[in-house]
Amino acid sequence: MRSHSYDVVVIGCGMAGLSAGLRAAELGRSVAVLEKAPKEDRGGQTGYSESFRVPSADCDLSPWGYEFDVPDYTADEFYQDIMDRTSGHADPELARTLVDDAAETVEWLTGHGVDWDMEPLAVGYTVGRTWFDNDQLLAALLDAIADHGGDVFYRTGMRSIELADDGSVAAVEARDPKGRLRFDCGAAVLACGAYESSPEKRTRYYGPGFDDMKVRGSGYNTGEAIEAAIDAGANAVGQWSGAHMAIIDANAPDTGGGANRVDGYQYGVILNVDGRRFVDEGENARAHTYAKFGRKIFQQPEHLAYILLDAKTHDLVRATGPSEPHVAESLPELCATIDVDKEVALETLVAFNEACDPGEFDPHTLDGNDADCRPPKSNWALPLDEPPFYAYAVTGGITFGFGGVEITTDAAVIDDRGEPIPGFFAAGNATGQLFYDNYPGGTGLTNAAVYGRRAAESVDDYLATPRSAEQ
Repeated sequence: MRSHSYDVVVIGCGMAGLSAGLRAAELGRSVAVLEKAPKEDRGGQTGYSESFRVPSADCDLSPWGYEFDVPDYTADEFYQDIMDRTSGHADPELARTLVDDAAETVEWLTGHGVDWDMEPLAVGYTVGRTWFDNDQLLAALLDAIADHGGDVFYRTGMRSIELADDGSVAAVEARDPKGRLRFDCGAAVLACGAYESSPEKRTRYYGPGFDDMKVRGSGYNTGEAIEAAIDAGANAVGQWSGAHMAIIDANAPDTGGGANRVDGYQYGVILNVDGRRFVDEGENARAHTYAKFGRKIFQQPEHLAYILLDAKTHDLVRATGPSEPHVAESLPELCATIDVDKEVALETLVAFNEACDPGEFDPHTLDGNDADCRPPKSNWALPLDEPPFYAYAVTGGITFGFGGVEITTDAAVIDDRGEPIPGFFAAGNATGQLFYDNYPGGTGLTNAAVYGRRAAESVDDYLATPRSAEQ
């Protein structure tokens, strides 16, 4: 078997792996980053993502010429958003560490050449966020790793973790197009993403029919590395039946389509093919509902729904998918052009319009304009009465699963006895215990960057500690 030797092997080349690899190399450690995908498809879900959630009140990017559009979003508000969106199920210590480290981590990434776009991509954002160009971000961090002497191995998927007699990490076994490889190492960081790209695992964890769900990002996140970590003793935790499932264009590609979102749904009405509403479209800001409404849409007949809006709110829509909306001058004409029960749909829309009695409309805040109907609409309830009228066909697309391995706030992997596995660390979507049922937009990449960096610092501390002193 071919073999290599490094201080640390990082499994994965997305945000978690790049942060871990860069920080470890920056600290003087020899680093190998294993990327299952070919070079042109590198980056996992980071290659398809758009934004970081940042406690902008604590983050100073002015040395690099940036100003936040929402400058006063605090770490405490970030923490509360995580706990609120997950109904209190998120591990409080992991969440607290994430929000407290987020500002410094974003500053660190900026110092390594990551460029940001501070303008919101759509209205309705009430948090500090930074947007980025995927290719630029990946290239900047990979160049920084190379500048510090790190190596990247493409088309190289991890297959197992080898432990020494004392239970510590001794090697990582992998496979590339030429066969098996062995990476002898003092530590390993699991940063492989989740399991959402496997039809088998989607069916196992989410139920019948989910093998047909569209995958928004990488087709390489199929979960084998997580299973290998569990085989090595890592404890499996988190909500394995939960996932980030977004509202996307119904004609998005089956895999690797990227965003393909239709934002602005909160200002309109969502109908299933039976012509009925089934969610409170105005429950909360888009960033707090889009990642759970996708699942609700996918569970509707034919995995299909339509977002309907009129001329008053259509300019608030951001649609990034391949489809054009259906457009008509009347609601009956619109309903006749889309795949819904026309009679029921018109009854639904008439009842909704009658339930609306709006005051001042404010798309940037929870404006309290509610409609007393079933289901209710809690905010932005405006009657659809100003032509032309628009309908966007949408479905649900999966971004990542919520199950993974257990870690500490120092990113140490915990085994099924509740003990850390010496030399084994993890970060990002390969870990569990942070997201449940829902997801505050932009938090995934922040989580990956924070814990990837922390993992590398823990690796450095671990390798600097003589083994005899640990025993």
